[in-house]
Amino acid sequence: MKTYLKKVSAILLVLALSTLFVACGKSSSSNTTGGGGGGGGTGSDVSIKNFAFTSNNISVTKGTTVKWTNNDGVTHTVTADDGSFDSGSLTNGASFSHTFSTAGTYTYHCSIHTTMTGTVTVQ
Repeated sequence: MKTYLKKVSAILLVLALSTLFVACGKSSSSNTTGGGGGGGGTGSDVSIKNFAFTSNNISVTKGTTVKWTNNDGVTHTVTADDGSFDSGSLTNGASFSHTFSTAGTYTYHCSIHTTMTGTVTVQ
């Protein structure tokens, strides 16, 4: 009987934590896809997974469109530290693109999970 109660307790704990984890990532906004397009450069993709931008430090040429796709189970954002771009809330499967037309270093973060950071270096 004790083994059965331990298993049930463990299952209930996992379910409760899973519900809490998913609820923390919910947003009242709808999926966002936007920005980007045009430009003479080739595209570059960044995956958002496991609360990280992969690759979080990329180098591109002027005119390149970078596309971020949320492959995580919770909502994230792609927000430039200097305010030059902001994806808004990206739920699972949503993407955001931005074309970099000026050389420089652009740092960004997730405004929901501020430890998530990345850099795009444009040459």
